[in-house]
Amino acid sequence: MGSTTSCCVSSSPKIRRNAHSRLDSYQPEPDLSREDTGCNLQHISDRENLDEMNMEYNPSDHPRASTIFLSKSQTDVREKRKSLFINNLTHIVESKHGTRRKHSSCSTIFLDDNTVSQPNLKYTIKCVALAIYYHIRNRDRDGGMLLDIFDEKLHPLSKSEVPSDYDQHDPEQKQIYRFVRTLFSAAQLTAECAIVTLVYLERLLTYAEIDICPGNWKRIVLGAILLASKVWDDQAVWNVDYCQILKDITVEDMNELERQFLELLQFNINVPSSVYAKYYFDLRSLSESNNLSFPLEPLSREKAQKLEAISRLCDDKYKDVRRAARKRSASVDNLCGVQWVPAILS
Repeated sequence: MGSTTSCCVSSSPKIRRNAHSRLDSYQPEPDLSREDTGCNLQHISDRENLDEMNMEYNPSDHPRASTIFLSKSQTDVREKRKSLFINNLTHIVESKHGTRRKHSSCSTIFLDDNTVSQPNLKYTIKCVALAIYYHIRNRDRDGGMLLDIFDEKLHPLSKSEVPSDYDQHDPEQKQIYRFVRTLFSAAQLTAECAIVTLVYLERLLTYAEIDICPGNWKRIVLGAILLASKVWDDQAVWNVDYCQILKDITVEDMNELERQFLELLQFNINVPSSVYAKYYFDLRSLSESNNLSFPLEPLSREKAQKLEAISRLCDDKYKDVRRAARKRSASVDNLCGVQWVPAILS
């Protein structure tokens, strides 16, 4: 207690003990420098804080880091101006034709069929395809390493000849959406799997330090979907099943794609609930900024009863937790009265 060195610091190499050290007479130690005492060593808590700081820059691991696709979608000022112009033009056209945007009132409440626990499959796939589109559109064109396992020229997904300029033209959003929708429809995957797919995709780009481009986006998306379906769904789709969807691909190619994808992720397939929720709400923000709004429907009696039942279930689930955490103040009934005891004077 009170010493400048902590218990985690290694002992000085100049201080040696033998079997009879306890019987030796005490001798004052010479003054040791900071290098000799080991005080320049980094404490373990400092190393953990540094790792935590590095994780904050990775959006697929840390919930407070901003997602890459949302930041890339906001870099193009012309797209934002075009979006604002389309919004104003749409509002003018709807006002002329009498069709206006639906708003909730005291008698009618409009809700979209999309929640963080049960996302809408169709619009979630559209948002994920839009996020991938912005990744490709606003990529770093100077850098970006193209790995062989994701190169469509070396590992084509079909027997048709790959054009020589396959890595020069950016795909359209509709093309990305059709590719992802085909895989999800054939494999019967859920909307949650689409969000996890986007998490794995951005984690791959961060860990492997590569960019998604026209020459590798299909195989990167395929590997992310393949891994997300196995992690998220209880009854996962086998690799041979994807060979039935993509007729010209082999099982060996799918196995190698999965293996190298896992190695590039450093086998980190964990997706915390906070990271999942962040990606969900950022996808909603992306849809609103690109006029990809979810369809609104009036709240029916059946849906209201279902929401009320879910709310009551959650309230009963966390009632005991809130009761234990609540500070209970002492009442007057629990106070003990003052008792007089005769004192003995000696």
